[in-house]
Amino acid sequence: MAPKKEPQRKDPEYNEMGMTQWFWRVSHREHFKLGGNTEIGSFTMIDALHGVTIEDDVKIGFGCSILSNSTIDKKSGPVILRKGCKLGANSVVMPGIVIGEGAVVGCNSFVNRSIPPKEMWFGSPARFYKKIVD
Repeated sequence: MAPKKEPQRKDPEYNEMGMTQWFWRVSHREHFKLGGNTEIGSFTMIDALHGVTIEDDVKIGFGCSILSNSTIDKKSGPVILRKGCKLGANSVVMPGIVIGEGAVVGCNSFVNRSIPPKEMWFGSPARFYKKIVD
């Protein structure tokens, strides 16, 4: 039996505005780190001015906003999405937030505080719902 081939990683290609071939956008790409085996939905906007790190196996739904800088409330700070976390469609992650390994954020959530590993949160603002048991 032939050895199983790992899927090849296709890196994003950015145009002059930071838009990828999959229709998600990154501003300040010099501060953006993208892990392997990730999925990012179309129309997601990532503002990496103060740093955004997306680790391996992360899934991000359509139309999300991930912000490391907010001029309205003058908040800034790096955002980290830890390995295997999931962010539901149309969610907003504010500056300085860490979403823990294996955590799940429900659709349409407003994340204004860090989420521990293996927990499910949702709402506006996002609130704890339950622990995730493997």
